[in-house]
Amino acid sequence: MSIRFTAKARGGMVALTAAAALAVSVAGCGGGGEDKKPETPASSSKDDGSKPSTQEGQSDTPVAESKGPEGLLLQIASANRDSGGFVTVSGNLKNDSAKSLTIPAQLSGSETEIIRNGRSFGGATLVDSKGKKRYYVLRDTDGRPLTTTGVSTIKSGETVPVFMQFPAPPAETSEVSFQLPMFAPADITISG
Repeated sequence: MSIRFTAKARGGMVALTAAAALAVSVAGCGGGGEDKKPETPASSSKDDGSKPSTQEGQSDTPVAESKGPEGLLLQIASANRDSGGFVTVSGNLKNDSAKSLTIPAQLSGSETEIIRNGRSFGGATLVDSKGKKRYYVLRDTDGRPLTTTGVSTIKSGETVPVFMQFPAPPAETSEVSFQLPMFAPADITISG
């Protein structure tokens, strides 16, 4: 066999292999049949109004409320323990005043790493008074707090959904105090 024949054969095999791989990947994406559309719309709301919905896993009635400065109200809807070792506190920040409010910078806390990443709820803590421990908001690998971020103002009557994630206290601890700078402490029960 000549070198030229071997090179052509090898090139043909590479092209054949690439074509086969492409065909398999295209067939994998195709679905293999007629696309059926759902018979009912994904949103089966029977209400004509556009009411804000509660966040997933939250009820309409808050489990706790914490009053803040100038008419700010934090309505805590849930505190859920995750199997991954953290607790997520979710709720709504509401402006009960008659004017637009600037969210206080103190809510971000005083840690330089969190402040550097902009406005957040990084100053929040969970306090386990029985275990005598305080749990601070978790951060990602870049130092950003695992909370709602970027909320700088809130209009009169407006409600903004918020969340904060903390390391989970021991499994036997379910009663904790939620604390946010400038807001009254709120006793909450961790579920899950």
